[in-house]
Amino acid sequence: MLALASYPTFDPADDTQESEEMRNAAVEDVYEPGSTAKVITAAAALEKGLVEMETPIEVPVRLQRGGTSFKDAEEHPLRHLTFAGVLARSSNMGTILYGEDLEDQELYDWMRRFGVGTTQGLGLPGESVGLLPEPGTWSATSRYTMMFGQGVSSTLLQQVNVFQTIANDGVRVPPSIVAGTTDAEGRYSETTVPEGERVVSEETAETLTTIMQQVASTGGTAPAAAIEGYHVAGKTSTADRYDPEKGRYEGVTSSFMGFAPADDPRFVVAVAVQRPTRIHTFGGVIAGPVFSKIMRYALVKEGVEPATTPPPTVPLEFSPGEPAPDGSGATLGQIAIRDEGTD
Repeated sequence: MLALASYPTFDPADDTQESEEMRNAAVEDVYEPGSTAKVITAAAALEKGLVEMETPIEVPVRLQRGGTSFKDAEEHPLRHLTFAGVLARSSNMGTILYGEDLEDQELYDWMRRFGVGTTQGLGLPGESVGLLPEPGTWSATSRYTMMFGQGVSSTLLQQVNVFQTIANDGVRVPPSIVAGTTDAEGRYSETTVPEGERVVSEETAETLTTIMQQVASTGGTAPAAAIEGYHVAGKTSTADRYDPEKGRYEGVTSSFMGFAPADDPRFVVAVAVQRPTRIHTFGGVIAGPVFSKIMRYALVKEGVEPATTPPPTVPLEFSPGEPAPDGSGATLGQIAIRDEGTD
């Protein structure tokens, strides 16, 4: 962990501060992550073989599940998105449509594998495990909202590790704040990097990386997160924020998290802004530019060479009348994942 900063911060020289004023929000505070958690649902669906990058998904205007009417962040007519398009354009309903083939316990277990509901081993005091309810306690809507990161709470550190896992070819490595130690004789020894735990396959990590490169583009939700000359992979979120003092949702958490260079990751950067009230609320608009500045600084400072080729592009939409690639004679519109209702 090269840097970890929160605001408001504290003054280490002020011995009159109360402990509440010296909290580390990045490891102690929990919040509903929203759409950055869609990466977990997407990874689980890929690992189970439910979808591929260009799987067609018909996203409706509204989706009725669990007695609730779900919608996306912005109103839209019927949309024809690929699986890549659902993630790159952050569709809640599209996520539900492919994610509902995951059993409740499967979804819960995948979140645990990515580190939600567990400490990350950083060693800083006050680290929270987050709030990941067990399936037996879920309401009628829990499984659907958790697919897109609502109804579950995590720390910023936990969300960072989701993206670190994808950037590291699917292997989650515990974070550390100690680069090395020097003994009494002045000999420096680097800290041994743990072997880590494989969470998803290299193929799944590569697929998600390719898709997330579409997010920081004109076709995605965070063109402001792009960095000229470098390939960026990331995900936006604009999550409803629960205010415990008022006992209800009020305001949002806006975030952008990602890594670069996408084809050979060196850094993961995560930015979360609580209750933004100016300019906009969308994560791509609020947190995207901050991510871009921090990541650009890190890449340039470490002498990471710019890319010499353009980033990959994948179809984010599909034409319903186009023939399906399986040679069955059906069209993409006929084989698309769509709202079939629930039992």
